[in-house]
Amino acid sequence: MLFVLPFDAVLSDFDGVLRHFDHAAQADIEARYGLPLMKTAFDPEVILPPTLGQVTEAEWAESIAVALGGDERARRAVAEFMAIEFWVDEKVKALLARAQERVPVIIVTNAMDTLEEHIDRLGLTYFADDVVSSARVGVAKPDRRIYEIAAERAGVPPERCLFVDDRQANVEAARALGMTGVHYRAYADLAAVLA
Repeated sequence: MLFVLPFDAVLSDFDGVLRHFDHAAQADIEARYGLPLMKTAFDPEVILPPTLGQVTEAEWAESIAVALGGDERARRAVAEFMAIEFWVDEKVKALLARAQERVPVIIVTNAMDTLEEHIDRLGLTYFADDVVSSARVGVAKPDRRIYEIAAERAGVPPERCLFVDDRQANVEAARALGMTGVHYRAYADLAAVLA
């Protein structure tokens, strides 16, 4: 008997699912400099322009430094913050690769103009069937249009897509379009659906 998957494409977030950053290093930089780096960097007014491709990642970094006082100390803290290492979760990559044997896998991410460079550094340039970057399409999750673009690129209707993200609001937006949503908090969340 042939097993039929309940979806015809997997749409996966990048950061927090496939790629991870050293959060301990982020906290260490904040503590050493006594500056609210994370809160400032991810303030909606600061993060939205680069996420929509309106400014570069370098301009985003400068806007963080300016918001933190604009002095040399702030710029050093931001430079360290921007240099924090990131890596691929190999177990998640393997799960997605197995799914890709049956269905397209599309990366759907709120990203900046450096995404392609980062993907290349991680050895993932040819991993996904396509990448939908908010900085390239001009809309960001949870805007419904980015999900529609991803489904179109996968060649399937939204209701036949599995969407995976570490942010509940993004998952709920996908479900509102009829997608099957997985709120990713740990490997087991995705393995339960794809393993």
